[in-house]
Amino acid sequence: MHRSRCFAALAMGGFKINGPPKNGKGLMIIKEISDTSNEVSLPKPTQAGRIKPCIELISKAMRCLENNDKQCTMRLIGEMIRLDCNNGNVVNKEVTSKVKDIVHKLWLRSDDEKRCKLLRMLRRLVSKGWIRGALHRSNEALNMWLVRCNIDWKSKATRNDVIKSIEDMLREKFSWNEVKMCEEMWQFIGVDVNEFRRHGIEPCSWLEGLEELSDLKKPYWFGMKASDLGIMKFTRRIKLMLNTTNTIDAVFFAKLLSTVKVPSLIIKWDKSSTIIAKYIHRTITLSYYIDLGIDVWPWPIEFSVDEFEKILNSFTDEELSMFLAGEIDGDGTICAFIDKEKYVHAIVRIVACKACPKRLILDLLKEVIAKKFGIIGHIESYETTDGLTFHSKNAVRLLRRIVKYVHHPLRRLRAELILAYYEGRIDEKEFERLYEQTEYVLGGPDVKRNHALEALTRAAPQTHTHRVLTTIKQ
Repeated sequence: MHRSRCFAALAMGGFKINGPPKNGKGLMIIKEISDTSNEVSLPKPTQAGRIKPCIELISKAMRCLENNDKQCTMRLIGEMIRLDCNNGNVVNKEVTSKVKDIVHKLWLRSDDEKRCKLLRMLRRLVSKGWIRGALHRSNEALNMWLVRCNIDWKSKATRNDVIKSIEDMLREKFSWNEVKMCEEMWQFIGVDVNEFRRHGIEPCSWLEGLEELSDLKKPYWFGMKASDLGIMKFTRRIKLMLNTTNTIDAVFFAKLLSTVKVPSLIIKWDKSSTIIAKYIHRTITLSYYIDLGIDVWPWPIEFSVDEFEKILNSFTDEELSMFLAGEIDGDGTICAFIDKEKYVHAIVRIVACKACPKRLILDLLKEVIAKKFGIIGHIESYETTDGLTFHSKNAVRLLRRIVKYVHHPLRRLRAELILAYYEGRIDEKEFERLYEQTEYVLGGPDVKRNHALEALTRAAPQTHTHRVLTTIKQ
């Protein structure tokens, strides 16, 4: 273990390869892959192959409408939906808009009995949101019609219900659980969980307390927002998103978001421009996201330095520790190196790119941590990033404050390992041998990087993702 490796990690922001966009539980289901930027063959049937029968059905349905044949129109609507003509990820938006237009026209021309029949059919085939959009009705107005038609939407078996049933079966029949998922992840990247456990260090401790993050009011989430978590605000909803090509993050981000809601997943090709990926010609980026109600997110989405300071000063010591853990899980580094005298130097660092708005809060964080905890950090500057860095005993004091709230698997494992050394539970030789398993390979390929999709597949089903929308880009 070398000092240069630790500082190379710091300079690169802890080998981060993802960044936030400007913007439950279950199995991963890959639906379709498309390529919009080159001539890679699409899965069969192609989008063009799907559009043609949809256009034919739309034409037939329009003729039925012109003849006022509502039964014919309803039957053809059912056929269109079964062919995914309503799915913008399968066909283009022009086709989906025409399908919705036919549904709306049929609704306007129907009496109450036919409207109820249409709603009963759509209930079996599409989501409530899709029906609202097609009928141009608010949620309240649609609920009134559901009551009038005696339709119990709550009893509908949702995809999440089906996924949960499958997951329960896997738990019961195959004894699959989160710990096995964790062990599969560590095995994939070459970490011997049994060796760590023999020294009293639990590699899957990052799972402990994770369920408490189902409450978005936990300061941990504000820490993630200040670092890696992208938030997009729409008229009636917000989207929380995390992106990665990193092996460990692929499992961690899925588990983290699933504490709130089953995450969806977008997979896309990317060409990395970073030095550490020079041996990778094409990388796969995973984007996890969840959609929530507009009022569900409790923290500011945009905030000034003064607002940020006010929030930090309102935190108790434990709340500040949770916040810092979220920051470090998102944009932090925990590492160590052994000097010539065989002394272990611990380092904890919160990273920000020089040109990012977040850079403005590093100085404030330094002051607040010193004031509340008496822990001294320093702002260090690198080529493209700056960081609030804590060294040796200050780093250890900070780790003791935050370790139980750190959930990033690698950072939690390193934190536990550093504390085990400083508390005298392992010596420097044992520390060095265990720490080497967590190190990244510099200047060459490393299974810890650019293997996000493989890691997710190995760890499934307990990564709790569903509905994969896949886009291939050069």
